[in-house]
Amino acid sequence: MEFTQNTVQCASPSGLHRMAYTEWGARDNPRVLLCVHGLTRNARDFDALARAMASHYRVICPDVVGRGQSSRLRNPAGYGIPQYVGDMVTLIARLGVDSVHWVGTSMGGLIGMALASLESTPIQKLLLNDVGPLITVDALQRIATYVGADPTWASFDEALAYIKLISAPFGNLDETQWRHLTEHSIAQRSDGRWGFRYDPLIAAPFKAAFADQDVDLWPLYEQIKCPTLVLRGAESDLLSRPTWEAMGSRGPRAKLAEIQGVGHAPMFMTDEQISIARDFLLSA
Repeated sequence: MEFTQNTVQCASPSGLHRMAYTEWGARDNPRVLLCVHGLTRNARDFDALARAMASHYRVICPDVVGRGQSSRLRNPAGYGIPQYVGDMVTLIARLGVDSVHWVGTSMGGLIGMALASLESTPIQKLLLNDVGPLITVDALQRIATYVGADPTWASFDEALAYIKLISAPFGNLDETQWRHLTEHSIAQRSDGRWGFRYDPLIAAPFKAAFADQDVDLWPLYEQIKCPTLVLRGAESDLLSRPTWEAMGSRGPRAKLAEIQGVGHAPMFMTDEQISIARDFLLSA
């Protein structure tokens, strides 16, 4: 099952930008699954899940602005959930559908929560991957240690080793999977060195907004009405067990699932993780 690469034009207060996305499955399938990645990640994280779901859905995996193949904002102050939600609404309009199912990892889950909480939301099913409505200062400070950094490496293998190190919480991936994640996270620059594909300025509004306080989005979560599943890495430091458990009894009263041996975040690269997503998304 192959994909196509497309773009959609979006607007921000500082001008226009292009958001890239991969598209899997039949274009005339009215059932659409949107898969949205984490803070510094990209659309190609979802290749295995998209391949597995493409016989059921038209699967759309966007590169959030400033990441992957998408363009960068002229004003980095725009890197935040309101802009990302607006871009997703533009993308859904481009697709010509009224409703979607949503898989969101980390930041992609926060975008999904924000959109799902709105009146007349297009989201009919929501899978939140290792993210919830309470993110602690400790977790935010850990993220702040690497987001916005712009390291470079002399070789692909050096970059691969670095990504294996900082992404160790993804779990026990094999060499092919690690190479896939690395290939789509980095690019070779004009000086011959390798560096991340994302705009390091995505860190500026993140650090300004969340530097010294918890993020409490419970009021947002409690507005969600669609069927919801929350998948947690059992060793996650971003989605705590008490918050995860509370999500099962508040708001949409989400179904809960947990992956052993994984932290932040499950990557939908194993049969077990794909099966959890598939069973929830295709259930009546």
